[in-house]
Amino acid sequence: MGKKPFVVDLNDKCEFQRLLPGEPQTCGMKSGRVYLKPAESCGQHSTGEREELLVFLAGCGRAVIEGSDAFDVGFGKVAYIPPQTLHDIKNTGAEPLIYIYCVAPAGLSRPSASEPGR
Repeated sequence: MGKKPFVVDLNDKCEFQRLLPGEPQTCGMKSGRVYLKPAESCGQHSTGEREELLVFLAGCGRAVIEGSDAFDVGFGKVAYIPPQTLHDIKNTGAEPLIYIYCVAPAGLSRPSASEPGR
């Protein structure tokens, strides 16, 4: 595919940090670091035709995900959000809620159990 591996340094600023902007850098995956202050939320939005993975690095909060009960999230947790799903992440703690999101186009085929990483 012509893509090359790379490493991105996370910063410690109190703001959004883009990590992967998508094509042409990747095959379609996008990623960023989100920093939510106490009582702040990312705002309700949809995954659209993508699936999303959230990896929580610090803080605590609630994931409000369409079609599900709200989930407690925070340091040491990972959340998956399927395609076509409205969701919002809210900081419910006294410290910043910091997480990495990764979104990728949702493929129609499913990986086989024999693929690496399963």
